[in-house]
Parts: sequence; structure tokens; C-alpha cells
Amino acid sequence: MNNLKKIGLTALAGSLVATSVAYSGELAVTGSAGMYFKNYSDSQTGKAVRMDNSVYFKGAGETDAGLNVNLSFELDQGTANNTSNGFDNHFVSVGNDTLGTLTVHGHGGANSASALDKTAAGDLWDNTLMNTDSNKTTRMAPMSAKSGNNLLVYKLPTMVDGLALAGSYQAKNSTGSGSSAFGATYTGVEGLSVSYGSGNSEDVKGTTGDQVIMKASYVYGSFTLGVSNNEFDHSTATIDQEVDSISLAYTVSDSISVTYGEETIDRSGQVTDIEVDGVSVSYTSGGMTATFAQVKADNVDHTAALDKEVWKIGLSFAF
Repeated sequence: MNNLKKIGLTALAGSLVATSVAYSGELAVTGSAGMYFKNYSDSQTGKAVRMDNSVYFKGAGETDAGLNVNLSFELDQGTANNTSNGFDNHFVSVGNDTLGTLTVHGHGGANSASALDKTAAGDLWDNTLMNTDSNKTTRMAPMSAKSGNNLLVYKLPTMVDGLALAGSYQAKNSTGSGSSAFGATYTGVEGLSVSYGSGNSEDVKGTTGDQVIMKASYVYGSFTLGVSNNEFDHSTATIDQEVDSISLAYTVSDSISVTYGEETIDRSGQVTDIEVDGVSVSYTSGGMTATFAQVKADNVDHTAALDKEVWKIGLSFAF
């Protein structure tokens, strides 16, 4: 009986070794953390202290057919999704350079248009949360075609050197919430990056929006110049919005960079555009990045009645 057990265990061990040779894969764990302090000019918003924390579990492997498979889960304490499901952003992808890559985002993915909609200035309005007071309904953040759970994204194989193409689809349900989008980025000229994105979505049944994004950046020596335009047309005309942005960044050294940026937010039916400008300095050493930024917004409620200013400092760590 003991000999039979030994034979069975030997066969099992052999099969496990054979499997590990046929399907190479690995699991990695990385993380990030940060601490931030903000001080707003108005007493209503006041000061804010917060922290970030994320742990990423990433698995990667290759099948016998040469397909690369990737799986990622993010643990992010404090998010609503994490509270209910035990994890936050997560996706699985499969593909290669010949066939392209198909990704299903269970949560946290961006469609192929909104993945490009970060302004040239780096989303100054979004990232400083100027619109968090009692009148925030008239100070909506720059809009984008919606991305939701169970989003399908396909990145096409390289057909032209320097050209990356992607499309995405999210199925509609009984309440709407569907979307489709296309995105393209060309980096075939040294120092130049040009992107175009187009997407549409249905927030709720019968309420639709269309987004078009155009952006470009050019690196010349230590300077980087960026421009972008983000236009969102909604079935509710008063929500139509256009955001223009420019930025100029100067790389002082491998560790230090300085960036100045501007954003203009034009919303249909409003008297005055929101105008945002800011300057930031960052210092990187190993896995640590220290940042200081000062951002000012004029006509915050689309009138000349309210201006705001915020400065913020932060430390972030990667491990």
C-alpha cells in the first residue's frame, strides 16, 4: 500500500513539474501610499488632510499558443467598491503583439476616449476639487464619455510604427449606462505625441453624450509644451461643455521638474468661463515623490462672483 502511495505521489509531482514548464507565470505584489495637505482660500472649504493607500496583486503568464495573460486586483481601503466587494480596480487581459490585446475591466477601467481626456495641464480643476462646496451643481468637473463596470477594451496590434489604436464597448442595460469609444495616439516623430479620441455614452436610458478629444505634446530639450481640447455634447443642452488647456514643463534635472498649466472651462448657457491656472514643482528620489502646487480658479460658478485658490503639498511612495 505504501508503494502505491509513493507511485501516486511521484506521478502527481511529475505532472505539476510538466505543467509549470508548459505554462510560465508569476504573481507580483506592489503598493503605493501617500500623504497630502491642502489649504483653500475660502473658509467654507478650509483645510484638508488625507492619505492614499493601495496594494496591487498582479499575475502574468504565457500560454503554449503565445498568448500573454494578465490579471490585476487593487486593494484600496476607503473606496465604496472595496467596502462591498473586498477589492477595487480589477481586470483580466489576453493577447499578444500579433493579435492585439483584449481586456475586460470588472471595475475601474476607462473607455478608449476617456482614457485620453486628461488635460494638457494635468486636470487642475478635477485634482484640486474646487467644486466641492454647496453650489457645486453649477461647477461640474470637465465631463467625459462614461466608463463603468464590465468594460471591454481592445488594443489593436501595431500596424504603423508609432501608432496605437484602441476601441471599447460597454453593453447597455435596462437603465442605459452603455458606451462605445475609439482612441488613437501617434508617437512616430521624435519628441511628438498626438492623440485623438471619440466616444459616446448613455448615462441613463434616453440621456446621451458624445465626447471628442484632441491633444498634443512636444518635447524640445528640457521643455515640454502641451495643448488639449475636450468637447462634450449632451442631450441636455445646458450640460454641453468644452475644455481648452495648455501647459509648459521644464525638467531641471532627473529629479526636479516644474510645470505651469492653464484650463478654460466653457459650459453652455453660462455667462462666464471658468479659468484655472497653476504651477507645480516635483522632486523624485527613488520610490518617493514630493510635490508642491498652487492653483487658482477665477469665475468658479461661471460668474465673476467667486474666485478660489488652493495650495497643496504631498508625499507619495511606491514599493
